[in-house]
Amino acid sequence: MNYSQAVQYLYDSAPLFQNIGAAAYKEGLGNTLILDAHFSHPHRKYRTIHVGGTNGKGSVSHTLAAILQAQGYRVGLYTSPHLVDFRERIRINGKPISQQRVVEFVEQECNLFDTLHPSFFELVTALAFQYFAEQQVDFAVIEVGLGGRIDCTNIIQPELSIITNISFDHVQFLGNTLPKIASEKAGIIKPDTPVCIGENISAEVKTVFSQKAHEVGAPIIFAEDEGEILQCTTNNCTMNYETKHFGTLQGALAGLCQEKNTATILTSVLLLRKCGINISDEAVKKGMEEVTTMTGLMGRWQIIGHNPLTICDTAHNKGGLSYIFRHLSTLPHRRLHLIFGMVSDKDVDGVLTMLYSLIPKPYSIYFTQASVGRAMPVEEICKRASSHNLCGTAYSNVAFAYAAAQENASADDIIYIGGSTFVVADMLKSIL
Repeated sequence: MNYSQAVQYLYDSAPLFQNIGAAAYKEGLGNTLILDAHFSHPHRKYRTIHVGGTNGKGSVSHTLAAILQAQGYRVGLYTSPHLVDFRERIRINGKPISQQRVVEFVEQECNLFDTLHPSFFELVTALAFQYFAEQQVDFAVIEVGLGGRIDCTNIIQPELSIITNISFDHVQFLGNTLPKIASEKAGIIKPDTPVCIGENISAEVKTVFSQKAHEVGAPIIFAEDEGEILQCTTNNCTMNYETKHFGTLQGALAGLCQEKNTATILTSVLLLRKCGINISDEAVKKGMEEVTTMTGLMGRWQIIGHNPLTICDTAHNKGGLSYIFRHLSTLPHRRLHLIFGMVSDKDVDGVLTMLYSLIPKPYSIYFTQASVGRAMPVEEICKRASSHNLCGTAYSNVAFAYAAAQENASADDIIYIGGSTFVVADMLKSIL
């Protein structure tokens, strides 16, 4: 078996959520606990940080991993989904798991998998936890896959739990109100384990988190209440912060959402210090400045071209996209060229309504669809958009849409690619 066959086995035997959506979702931790026992509870052999929330999980997870790495720790990082290569999900000090280890995992354990019928995410989580133990990491930063309470990462006993924010996403699983979604996300709050909440959405949501923390005796800190960031300025490529405890910092991750993410990160660092974990100001500075090169992070306000400025970002719901379009409106440009697609099980009409009110004018929209099963057909998103007074041209794939935008754009325009993680994935695959 080669690497391509091993990855295809994982996809075929346990269908990938990004392709089939709800049919790939398995509720409960039964299979996870069986796999965990089979591999002798590998996550107990290193310290962990658990990161949940609706938006910002990836940025927070990668930056914390970079900071710990800059301190000299050996750091595992488990995130999802991947953009270009499956191995992006499982990294140690920025280096993806080897192809050979993925092959060995499938070859050695396929008899168990064929009997158990786990989900794709259950299998990959088991692989990540085992690999981190084998490689003797000091810490692993573990990003929640979906929700929290019954996500298969929720068997860990972390040093710190982090919930970045709450927005409407995966409502078919997590609930159709923010308090219901918050209740699912709050499932990662553990007894006697500090929890950092990144963004105060509402009094109702704050109450959900506070009550859960009180029930289990978890110290809870709301990052926004700490006032760690004193001032924030931005340009196209970086964010600059004046902070209470860390002095002046420069963040490699741009976009207006990064101010709240950075407040969450810095508050989390202070909590980790209180847990006795050594993290210097120098490590914080280096991790913030070099997160993309240290961890391989892609798709967060990623600038892939100049003249015209060309940006892609994986924001894919109202909460995330509202930050994106507010930021785009602050950038000087003659015209915005928007390459846009979504997946069918998101709040497409809600996003399109928001898009109509926030999109900088003048603009041209290039509607498209990603190469995954869940992608909304481009004809359908065009039809939906027209009902929201948004007109554009349909392109059958992201590469065609990008070629058209490049042909039409002048040097002082902006091209933005987004709406779905998988649109960005297709864009990056076409240029890397």
